[in-house]
Amino acid sequence: MPRMEIELTSKQSDGSWTWRAAGAKLPKGSLDGNLLTESSSVGDIIRVETEQFVDGISVVSVLSTREKKSSPELLEVVGSGKDEPLVTTSLNKKKQRRGKPRSQKGPRNSGGPKNRERSTQKKPRRNRTPSPISTGKRLKQKHVHRDAAIAALPEEVHFLAEQLSQKGISGLRSLIEEQNKIAASSNEPPIPAELLLKIAERIQPQLRTADWRDRAEAALKGIQSVDLRDLRSVVVASDAAAKDPDTRDLAEKLKKELTGRIENEHTKWVSEIEAALKEDRVVRALRMSSYPPKAGAPLPEEILLALIEGANANLTDETYQDRWITVLDALSLSPVRERVTPQSLPESPGKELLDAVTELSMKIPSIAALFGIKPTQPPKKSRSKEKTSA
Repeated sequence: MPRMEIELTSKQSDGSWTWRAAGAKLPKGSLDGNLLTESSSVGDIIRVETEQFVDGISVVSVLSTREKKSSPELLEVVGSGKDEPLVTTSLNKKKQRRGKPRSQKGPRNSGGPKNRERSTQKKPRRNRTPSPISTGKRLKQKHVHRDAAIAALPEEVHFLAEQLSQKGISGLRSLIEEQNKIAASSNEPPIPAELLLKIAERIQPQLRTADWRDRAEAALKGIQSVDLRDLRSVVVASDAAAKDPDTRDLAEKLKKELTGRIENEHTKWVSEIEAALKEDRVVRALRMSSYPPKAGAPLPEEILLALIEGANANLTDETYQDRWITVLDALSLSPVRERVTPQSLPESPGKELLDAVTELSMKIPSIAALFGIKPTQPPKKSRSKEKTSA
């Protein structure tokens, strides 16, 4: 049987005692007073054998008793023995800045023609066009079913269930480890991690179902406005969470409504691409074609041919190289990227254009080959550089 140390917290009128894990809030429960001696009192720390059940932990036998702490241990602060003031202050003089005062210096970023030319030079804008498919608002659910599921559990496991629903098993394990480190540093007994995790594993399925039901009801209510990614995540989770007839019916209704929403989004997607092509907004049409409402959703062949023709017409030796970069970037995720062949290449490609082709070479290998560039995996950006640039 598992063993643990508990602290007696109160004695009840029926002779039973309440307890909690020594040095912690959880687990807690009650035990038969016949297992204790007459000299037992509130605050005693005892070592017991336990059995674990779904509704809590039951104390089977008492092994030993430790004396309760009469007062906290205090550390005596001993000074140096010198007669010194209680508070000392020290003011540091500011270092005098070298060079001319700011008033005598020229304005910042002034410089000569070279700097002015650099500041006015426009660089191509890349990846600035937002996703053409409306992302919608994020899913926000109330916690009606989750709170009810927690309330239905024994009171002594409420805190454990709340932490489990928020952090999951791995997060709960980390929380227990952190508390046990604190307990060890204070010479307190550890929390029985194995017992708590076993209880958590048993109540997790019902909490998962309750939480999914809250999300599914919120998704169904906002089926026309919630982000498609959030709706799909709820539908996918139904395979593991929908376990009873009510939740299965809810899952089927949600799947049906999501299918209708996707069909409407697909029709709208095709229409908006056609409209962009008619307005000769090739870059926008290419970017929109990269984000179908449903993965693998096809475009009509006439639209694909129009995208190819529009891209080819924008990739010629007469096209500005900044425009080349913009079109290639929009083309790199489009379903026609392997079918586009530029009409002609710039006579003297600049460094920025060549760098852009190299960066996109894995996605547009045939176009990269025209520039004599082999498909090359772009270097991975370190997180430190990304934070600095941000």
